[in-house]
Amino acid sequence: MSEEQIEKPLIGISLGDYNGIGPEVILKALEGNKLASFCTPIVYGSLRVLNRYKHMLNMKEWTLQGIQRPEQASGKHSNVITCWNDSQTEVEPGKITPEAGQAALACLSRAVSDLKDGKIHALVTAPINKDNIQSEEFKFPGHTEYLAHAFGAKEALMFMVAGDFRVGVLTGHIPLDKVRSQLTPPRLTEKINQMLTSLRKDFGIQKPRLAVLGLNPHAGENGLLGREEQDIIEPVLADFRQRGQLVFGPFPADGFFAARTYRSYDAVLAMYHDQGLIPFKTIAFNEGVNFTAGLKAVRTSPDHGTAYDIAGQDKAEPGSMLQAIYLASDVSRYRREMAVIEKNALTSKPQPSENQHPAGKQHQRNKS
Repeated sequence: MSEEQIEKPLIGISLGDYNGIGPEVILKALEGNKLASFCTPIVYGSLRVLNRYKHMLNMKEWTLQGIQRPEQASGKHSNVITCWNDSQTEVEPGKITPEAGQAALACLSRAVSDLKDGKIHALVTAPINKDNIQSEEFKFPGHTEYLAHAFGAKEALMFMVAGDFRVGVLTGHIPLDKVRSQLTPPRLTEKINQMLTSLRKDFGIQKPRLAVLGLNPHAGENGLLGREEQDIIEPVLADFRQRGQLVFGPFPADGFFAARTYRSYDAVLAMYHDQGLIPFKTIAFNEGVNFTAGLKAVRTSPDHGTAYDIAGQDKAEPGSMLQAIYLASDVSRYRREMAVIEKNALTSKPQPSENQHPAGKQHQRNKS
């Protein structure tokens, strides 16, 4: 792989539900080919649908380039691969339709196939509707589980990222009453290992500091409000520390975020979806990214949903989509740089410090 390829990755972007805000935030992120200096974007979607939204959003002084294969992508343009027969497609912003779900799956399936074949370097997924996409091919709670299955991973980790603020979850898209049964020493150990590995491999943090939250209010209050912290979480964390890992907790979730204690750590592991994502989205909604750790490939997505209520109204903010593209580009580039270094045994090359990792650069780029 050439240095030019390392510097400018091919980033696939799946369209998601075309009646949601996915097309709008994609177009706003790519408008004017402003990302061409550091990546080559390829939208897996529909040229017809995107041009329809371009007209609705009054983006007339900018064109999209239709291609059939990633190898045809131009580094100076925003490229589009049409993934289904869109001749009869009717765009109805804000409306949930089975056709939009089928189209979203067609885009995702084609993009994942090209990602597995190494034809693109990373994938950014626009929001899907988890109901209308269900089919014989897609029987999953969401993107994360679908991708874990596609890449043969036992389980992937939902990792929310906003610059130096990172939150992972022990349990993802499952009912709340099933969370306790999923909190076991082996599962907790696996998730912590996934986070530590990703912090090193994807973000260049060689000695990461990880905070782990408790399950119960006030982290169990010394057993008064539950013993999961004493019986399960604390022994696992003690084992990691005995092996020299900087893993701390369990912390009471409310005070941890209220006091901004998360700023002292490279990442936080929450016990369940809302415990981690409510504070994350409150703090970093317009710049947060969902990064799937534990995969052989790089995948990110915005941290918002289809937002049917504002679809097609020129109200959607592209900040999270931009950050998702930035992070996908940075992690992809970092992984490939490390692979080249390992291949050539250039062990003397300095590793990025905690303040120089790719996600930090991505975060600052959007702030400028």
